[in-house]
Amino acid sequence: MKRINNYINGSLNSISQKELSVEDPSKGEEIAKVVLSSVDDFNKAILSSKKSQISWSNTTPLKRSRILSNYKTLIEKNIDELASIVSQEHGKTLADAKGSVTRGLEVVEFACGIPHLLKGEFSQNVGTNIDSWSIRQPLGVCAGITPFNFPAMVPMWMFPIAIACGNSFILKPSEKDPSCSVRLAELFTEAGLPDGVFNVIHGDKEVVDLILNSDDISSVSFVGSTPVAKYIYETSAKNGKRVQALGGAKNHLVVMPDANLNQAVDGIIGAGYGSAGERCMAISVAVAVGDIADELVNKIHLEAQKLKVAPWTDKNSDMGPVISKEHKDKIENYILTGVNEGAKLLEDGRNYKIQGYENGYFIGPTLFDNVTKDMTIYKEEIFGPVVSVVRVKNYDDALKLVNEHAFGNGTSIYTSDGEISRHFTTHSKIGMVGVNVPIPVPMAFHSFGGWKQSLFGDHSVHGMEGIHFYTKLKTVTSRWPKSIQLGPEFVLPTN
Repeated sequence: MKRINNYINGSLNSISQKELSVEDPSKGEEIAKVVLSSVDDFNKAILSSKKSQISWSNTTPLKRSRILSNYKTLIEKNIDELASIVSQEHGKTLADAKGSVTRGLEVVEFACGIPHLLKGEFSQNVGTNIDSWSIRQPLGVCAGITPFNFPAMVPMWMFPIAIACGNSFILKPSEKDPSCSVRLAELFTEAGLPDGVFNVIHGDKEVVDLILNSDDISSVSFVGSTPVAKYIYETSAKNGKRVQALGGAKNHLVVMPDANLNQAVDGIIGAGYGSAGERCMAISVAVAVGDIADELVNKIHLEAQKLKVAPWTDKNSDMGPVISKEHKDKIENYILTGVNEGAKLLEDGRNYKIQGYENGYFIGPTLFDNVTKDMTIYKEEIFGPVVSVVRVKNYDDALKLVNEHAFGNGTSIYTSDGEISRHFTTHSKIGMVGVNVPIPVPMAFHSFGGWKQSLFGDHSVHGMEGIHFYTKLKTVTSRWPKSIQLGPEFVLPTN
């Protein structure tokens, strides 16, 4: 049985003998063991990170950029291998996995510009013969705690920028699909990154709590569910750490009566059922405005029935299994709750079986109509291939529905009306907004982050928000004295 070890100080090694199972969700079978790290493992990672960060922070941004450029090339050369690792342990289709690696690679490309991105500001003569300038300096040892749904992309939202800024980085990936993070670390070493600048440590909540309470870690980045994000935020802040904690979502896609209906349906199908709905930007609520509702629901229902649910090894698969049996049971309980609370179940994905993969964690596309805002399936994040249709009378009701939800991660509107579009992008209380775009995930040179219960902390991830998060601002005010002694000053200088 394959054992997945920590990656510390440039090599695979672990002290702990405890292990957790890693499964192939398509088969429901154990395929590896991952180390359940101990305090000794954690301390080893801390020691390595602290030691390496001092010299790494003194490495010029240009030299860091060249290593990142080498890293970019190696990821491109090994992208098929990385995608296969993701697909086997997560279950998502190979094309989807490769796309997620590419979106992570874009952050590496952005981080290659670090010599420019770290430039400060300079003002001459802010006072008489006094100059002032700003410097951005690294925090020290940074940490990231990442979820199972994007084992390549989400970690790459974090560590390339943190490391480019001169920090060392400790990554605690999901124990459900840990192999990709290790391979990414190995490639970074191959690219020329000094040992210890990027360490990967596996484990469960015990390791998470060690990270949150460590005096040696300056910042924590997290992506996951809202309850855990809130815990990460509160515990990190209590311990004086800088923190960005991205939580859950309930993303609405509003379909106006003047929308291109076929495009809207395609958007809902892809964004609602892609990756089995295990995306924080998945569209889980379709808001049908006015008379378009019946036709919209019928088209979604028709297209959902055409989707092929199959393991990642099937090149024609549209969506694979969910991550685990526990998560499958949880999603099926949500479906039952929706039925019991009065929603109309048009497409039922429960009891989905595939020949040869009877033990896999498959759930078929599920569609509810006549969902109301007081139902559990509307209020809570399901994180599965379940789309709920809510019918409203007009645009104002649709906007109110979006804005009153506790989550504020992403939303989209499909319309042909520029005035409505402009009003929606201005007045929706959501962090990421799409217009005729189903999944408005920002590119790496912008920043990703929600509002309300979807983000705890002041900074979003990657883009300039990432640069600001992983650096401290220092402002210098300087005057070179004249040979004549001016004497003490007892008031604040004003000229």
